[in-house]
This record gives sequence, structure tokens and C-alpha cells, in this order.
Amino acid sequence: MTDGAGPGGAVPAGFQRYERLRVSMPEPRILQITMDRPERLNAADEAMHRELVEVWRDVDASREVDVAILTGAGRGFSAGGDLLMVERIADDWSTRVRVWKEARDLVYNVIDCSKPIVSAMRGPAVGAGLVAGLLADVSIASRTARIIDGHTRLGVAAGDHAAVVWPLLIGMAKAKYYLLTCEPLSGEEAERLGLVSLVVDDDQLEAKALEVARRLRDGSASAIRFTKYALNNWLRLAGPTFDASLALEFLGFTGPDVREGIASLREKRAPGFTDEPDL
Repeated sequence: MTDGAGPGGAVPAGFQRYERLRVSMPEPRILQITMDRPERLNAADEAMHRELVEVWRDVDASREVDVAILTGAGRGFSAGGDLLMVERIADDWSTRVRVWKEARDLVYNVIDCSKPIVSAMRGPAVGAGLVAGLLADVSIASRTARIIDGHTRLGVAAGDHAAVVWPLLIGMAKAKYYLLTCEPLSGEEAERLGLVSLVVDDDQLEAKALEVARRLRDGSASAIRFTKYALNNWLRLAGPTFDASLALEFLGFTGPDVREGIASLREKRAPGFTDEPDL
């Protein structure tokens, strides 16, 4: 889905195929990617999950894009995974394997994208959207953003991006606390701990993201891209840890706790987990 020709010109060829991502060019060579399910606070269904994987390959390949901004439509950044998709992961082997590969590719595609990525997060920031939001090269949150890694609340291990980047950004002690308890972080607290690059007032979020994107666009493309590549080797070093965490997350989708997690979220109540594995 595109916004047509904007201030930055027409959206490059190849980006028109997206349905859940609204793509525009707010300025020349700056591509804005907006997760676009505002009625569901941009919760990632299967189509959005797939598109969040694929779009970074297109950004990397486009000769008309120097920097990308990722944001969410309406009041939220992303409210996590759509529960219908989560149920299908738990119920269906083919869906589970496909989404496992997508989750793996999403992390590596963001890391390996040569172009710098800026994220602009407001409201809830959870799930697949948060993966790209925190792995972005410059992550900007509004003060009232609500950042949550909710995996253990769902009854599965904290896979996705969490084991890759949270300990590196905020230290192991804080990472364990927030990932084990699913305690939410405001944008202000996330910036204080070092989980995000910048925090701004809500009404300044888009302007700040565009300001940062403009600075990255106008800098030396080779110097910026080479620096990103080198720094992201810290994240690549965590590859074995990431692969293990993701495998354990999807192992959890075969167990009983995830079904209680889904039911409790639907019924808006505390979960009553009963699984006691011999671990």
C-alpha cells in the first residue's frame, strides 16, 4: 500500500505490493514504512508479519532509498501478534515452521539491511513491530510509549530479538528482570536505561524521526553503512543465543501454557499456568 507521490516523490517500484505496510516518501531518498492496522493498534497478523520480514530486503536493494523510518498508524506502534495468528502457530505445524523462519529472517534482515533504519514508537510497542523498533539503528520513543516484551506472559520463551539486543543495551540484570516479568517500560524509562536511543514528547515524534533520517541521508552513505555493518557484528555474535531462544520460543508453542496464555489474554485475566517441566 502506498500513499502515492508525496513531498519526496513517487514510492520506488517494488514497494507497492505491500498490504499491511503503508509506504511513502516524506522527503527525497527517505522511505517511511507505517504499520497500518490502526483499528487493532497495528497488531501483526500473518500478512503484516510476512511483510515486516520482506520490506528490509527491498529497502536494502533500492537505489532510490538512503534511509528508512518505521512507525505505526494511529495511537500505537504495534500491539504485538494477532491472537488468531498465535493460535494457528500453536495448532498447526506448517504455520509454526513458517512463522519460525519469518521470525528468524526478520531479525537478520533488519541487522543485515545496509541502509540505516530509524524507528518512531508511540503507544504500545510489542511483538514483531518491537523487534524492528529496537533493532533499528536509531530508535526514538515518545515519553508515553509502552514497551513490553510479553513472551513469558503468553507462556513461551522470550525469543525474537530479546536475547540478541536487550542484554547488550541494558545489561543482563535489567534484561532478565524485564524479559522474565514482562514489566512494561515507558519511553522515558527505556531511554534512561539505554534501551532506546532517544525519547521525545509525543507531538515531536514524527518531526524528530524525520530530522534524524535527514541527517543520515545527508551524511556519507558509505561511511554510515560501513559503520552500521561493523557495529552490527556485536549482534551477529549473538546469533547462536538468538537461534536457541527462538527455537525454545517455538517449542513452547507446542506446550500447554501457551493455550492458557491465549485464553487469559482473550478473557483479560491473569493466567493460571500449570505446566511444571522437568528442567
